[in-house]
Amino acid sequence: AEYMGRIFENNMHPNALGPALVTAFFAILTIKSGVHTISEGYVGVYWRAGKLQDFIGEAGINYMMPFIDRMEEVQITMQTDKVSNIPCGTSGGVIIEFSSIEVVNRLDPKYVHSIIRAFGVNYDRIWIFDKIHHEINQFCSSHTLQEVYVDQFSTLDESLAVALQNDIDKYAPGIQIIAVRVTKPIIPREILAGYIAMESEKTKLLTAVQQAKVARQLAETEKIKAEIAAEQAASVSLIDKQRLVREKETEKRIREIEDEMFVSREKAHADAELYRVKQQSEANKLLFTPEFLQHAAMQSITTNTKIYFGEKIPTAVIDQITNKNP
Repeated sequence: AEYMGRIFENNMHPNALGPALVTAFFAILTIKSGVHTISEGYVGVYWRAGKLQDFIGEAGINYMMPFIDRMEEVQITMQTDKVSNIPCGTSGGVIIEFSSIEVVNRLDPKYVHSIIRAFGVNYDRIWIFDKIHHEINQFCSSHTLQEVYVDQFSTLDESLAVALQNDIDKYAPGIQIIAVRVTKPIIPREILAGYIAMESEKTKLLTAVQQAKVARQLAETEKIKAEIAAEQAASVSLIDKQRLVREKETEKRIREIEDEMFVSREKAHADAELYRVKQQSEANKLLFTPEFLQHAAMQSITTNTKIYFGEKIPTAVIDQITNKNP
């Protein structure tokens, strides 16, 4: 404490005040130069005296040794690397150029240290920019202009993404290829004119084919409508015929029932008449006795206004009445 007091007294001496202020200023400036911030979505990678350190700084305020440490921010969120002006030659010797290929990628935070140690902060220069140039030239050299420009262009982005990811997984795990977007390549003007003419003719052909399809569809639609109308008419006719048959069957059944009722009534009447006649016959048998019949005959003779003359007439009449033979 006594020693520090003497130092303070010496520094407070008018002759020592200037150097003290300068020393304090440089101390503050040195401390301040060591304080730094890391943006959100990034991590800090540090080198001390040129050697990569094992620790990684997170987003926010951090501190490093001034004049000794060096820090670089490394993005760990999704980023898009745009590779421009990529020339290549097709298998037929035509030189074309891809004006732009975009690669959406992301570095896994767990692999930041190993990737930076192996490939540096500009790791994407090796595994994306240079790799895209290599893959495009490989693709073009093994395909014709027609295949590159038309036939296989729609799948080029997917094949590039697969090729990049396969090599990265093998040699630089931790980099994720999310998507690849490829623009249409630039081809020589005279060849482009031919493609435009070919596309025009193809468009005309497609238009004609489409019109033919529409015409066929319309014809099919009209045919289906006609079939539906015919089926409906046939169904209606069948329903009408079935209804008419049912009506006729109903009428027939009604007539049969009426006939059965008529026969039943007539049979009942006949049975009743037969019964009456039988009863009357039985009654007559009981009523028309010989005595009754003789009495009725006599009454009939007495009431008869006609008289017949002859020898045997009286005898014949009386004998008939009395049931005697002459």
